[in-house]
Amino acid sequence: MAKHDPNDLPPPYYSVAVHTQPPLKPYEEVVYGGDGSVKPPSQLQYIPQYPPPVAAPTITQPSTLHSTKRRRCCQSNAQCFGGSGGTIVLVALLALAIWLGVRYGTRLATTAILYNGSEHNDVGTNENHPSMTHDTCSNNTVECDAKKDCQLGTDETSCVRFGQDNALQVKTAQDGRFLPVCHDGWDQSYADQTCAQLGFRRSHATKAVDSQESIGLTLASRSSQPIQGLVSVSASCPDKKAVSLQCVDCGQQSSTSRIIGGSIAKVGQWPWQLSLHFRGFHTCGGVLISPDFVVTAAHCFPRTNPSALNVRNWRVYGGMVSQDSLPAPYLVERILLNENYNNKTNDQDIALLKLTAPVEFNNAVRPACLPAFDQIFSPGTKCWTSGFGTTEAGAARGSKDLMEVTVDIIDRTVCNSRNVYRGAVSKNMLCAGDLNGGKDSCQGDSGGPLVCQGNDQRWYVVGITSWGESCGLRNKPGVYTNVPEVLPWIYSKMQQVRP
Repeated sequence: MAKHDPNDLPPPYYSVAVHTQPPLKPYEEVVYGGDGSVKPPSQLQYIPQYPPPVAAPTITQPSTLHSTKRRRCCQSNAQCFGGSGGTIVLVALLALAIWLGVRYGTRLATTAILYNGSEHNDVGTNENHPSMTHDTCSNNTVECDAKKDCQLGTDETSCVRFGQDNALQVKTAQDGRFLPVCHDGWDQSYADQTCAQLGFRRSHATKAVDSQESIGLTLASRSSQPIQGLVSVSASCPDKKAVSLQCVDCGQQSSTSRIIGGSIAKVGQWPWQLSLHFRGFHTCGGVLISPDFVVTAAHCFPRTNPSALNVRNWRVYGGMVSQDSLPAPYLVERILLNENYNNKTNDQDIALLKLTAPVEFNNAVRPACLPAFDQIFSPGTKCWTSGFGTTEAGAARGSKDLMEVTVDIIDRTVCNSRNVYRGAVSKNMLCAGDLNGGKDSCQGDSGGPLVCQGNDQRWYVVGITSWGESCGLRNKPGVYTNVPEVLPWIYSKMQQVRP
């Protein structure tokens, strides 16, 4: 979390990053501490996420390593997921061969790549590995007809969304549009069933709200089918009342005192903030969104290295504001990476973690709200970002304390201007910070939250810390994954692996 004079920053990041110390072997476990024989390196280290599909030339190693346009989250050699040079080339050539086979051979309908407990070699390919799953669908697939036509059911996982005031909208094969669900006949049983379908286990609250639509969906039957199979199109809702459904009590703080401009956070201020540890060290941030799911950045899990995708190497900590006082960790059951994530442009930099057991909420641990599909946070909106990252670019260690800083949403047109990021910010990204510099996220904050307060006084996760050029520079604000744009992906994956 940067808070300093941008003129004092070190030079911009290198565009090519290599190790300054010997890389890890592919399956080498490194444990720091214990008898003191192995010590963590003193410098942050960063590596490219994808090796080139050809043998790499010899590169002179710089003394300090950075990425040109990415807030890398590594803080030790163990966190960089390194592999030996020969193995990288071999894996790269194998990946290229498989890519050619996929590109010019069979074509598969794809969904998120799922990783669970085992280490494996050919990550990111279409090889039929038990812990890596691609969906396949029949030729006569019909979306949102409550019938599972695809192996993983992806044809039925983009059929529900939420509008302002948690207005429930469902898409059916009968109409093909998202329509409000009429409140007539709705009860707690329907609410719990719908939230369980979405991966939230049960509902938190439901009520009737005014419907502005001329048509709606009335409840047609009661069964174990998903909600899109329980409704039918009607000319209008009785009394023009529709369903508002809240699946989790979210976005509530237990402590609200803070200092504008950057400071150490207090317990309960950002209860959805998580610290993701790889092999014993803070590596990235994360955001709790339900008892079972965490959103974070895809670039925290390089597909080219198996150890980064092994759930046994990760621990998740919540409810703490200091790395010196860690509670019992949450364990990871699944790592789901967005299949459309582009490591070169950092587009769609989003990942979802499923935990092995539900988190118990308290004053220090609570989820942030996912935004409504039509919720707008305009340029100039004051939001907050937090994390355990470095407090200045190039620092050897992240902050032991949870840091917070207020940042403004910046118009994408401005962010894509010649003086800023020159067209590199896609619709799946948003900029936030201060164009004058000084207030920004930094290394180690990756995957953490950018939250904005809604009209209902709840806090919504609007962005996931993704990339930026250095930290706190003038005209180089932080770039975040635009959560409203990837909401369908998040809900879809939660449904696929729901508890």
